[in-house]
Formats: sequence, C-alpha cells, structure tokens
Amino acid sequence: MAKPFDELRERLLTAGVAPRQVRRYVTELSEHLVDLTAEESRAGGSRADIASRAVARLGGTDELATAMIAQRKFQSWSARAPWAAFSAVPICLLAAMYFVALFVLWSGWKMFLPGAATPFGHPVRGFEGLYFQFGRTLYYAAPVLAGWAVAWLAVRQRTKMFWPLTGSLLAASVGSMTQVQAGTAIVGGTGHIRINFALASWLQQVSYALLLFMIAAAPYLIWVSTLRKPQRKTSE
Repeated sequence: MAKPFDELRERLLTAGVAPRQVRRYVTELSEHLVDLTAEESRAGGSRADIASRAVARLGGTDELATAMIAQRKFQSWSARAPWAAFSAVPICLLAAMYFVALFVLWSGWKMFLPGAATPFGHPVRGFEGLYFQFGRTLYYAAPVLAGWAVAWLAVRQRTKMFWPLTGSLLAASVGSMTQVQAGTAIVGGTGHIRINFALASWLQQVSYALLLFMIAAAPYLIWVSTLRKPQRKTSE
C-alpha cells in the first residue's frame, strides 16, 4: 500500500525541489494530517470516512505540490544549474580522490622506500603492499566513483538522464587522460610526484574512456530501466 504522500514526494523531486525541503514539507503535512484525522474522528463515522475528510481538508496533491514548486527558494542547486552541478561535482571529486591517492603514494615512498629514486617497480609485501595498493586502487577507481556519485545525486533528485550521463562521461574522459609521474628531481635530489594529462593513441584513449564510462554509468542505467516505474494514466 502506497504511503499518503508518495505521489506528492515524487512530484516535488521531479520538479526540482531539494530533497531536504521535500522531507521537511512531507513531515509537516504528515503531522498536520494526524491532527486533522483526530479532529474528524470526534465527529464520528467510519475510518475510511474520517480519513477521506481529513485528506480533503488538507488539500489535494496538485494543490500541495503547486504551493511548494512555485517557491523558487526551495529548488535544489542541481535543478537550477544542472550544467554546473554535473560538471563541478565529478571534477571536484576526481581532484579530491587523486590528491588522496598521490598522498598515499608519496607517504608510502617516504616511509617504506626512503632511498629509492622512484616508488614504482619495487617489490613490497605485507602492510607496505596493502598501503600502496590502496592508493593505486583509489587512483584507478576515481573516475568510476565520481560517476557513481553523480548518478546517486541524479537518482536522489530525479534529474533528467542527460545530466548524470554527461557528468559520468566527463569524469571518464578526464580519468582516461591522467598519468602519474614520480621520481627524484635532478636539482637538489628532491622526490616529486605529479599528475600529467596526456593523450595516448586515439583508439586507446577512446576505448579506455568508454570502458570507464560504461562502468560508471551502469548502476544508474540499471536503476532507470528496472526500478523507475513510469506513471500510467488511468482512463475513466
């Protein structure tokens, strides 16, 4: 059995109202409906009649949705500027995860391979191996995780399919071009780590970007195809 405000919740999210505002609004309506039901129960009648009168006093879904949607201040930032939200979110997440991955590489280099000219190509085992492997996994998984994040944002806020797929493709494209360089600098012998953006062969670049994109977008596409039920109009 559907909850009283399920349809209203979906209407508001689809219209771009921020999820936290939807939760607050539905909570207030639920509390108000309880009060109205208590008032109507004192007037007598069957449970169905009492519930019907209470809902009628509260207002219909169209009326309640219009009152909320009309106030732009309740719109989510991703609904107001989806082009910015779904480009900024994946890039910022990529930057944050790459920073952590490079810090793990740099700190592991200093702790476990202090005399090495580069942290690459050295056999490490035990905790040291796990430490380096964590950073390596985070680095390679970053574009996929960024794509999953924008998919979660799109599902949460019922965003049109175009935007999360665009965000996932952006993350995959940037991720396919990153290369890590680590070694001892010539001047002063200081170890350095950096990320470069380089293009490999055209076919290799596109293939890797498409692979990342498919992995990143797969959960969202599965959700769209299996869990998102289309609304059906009933004929009277």
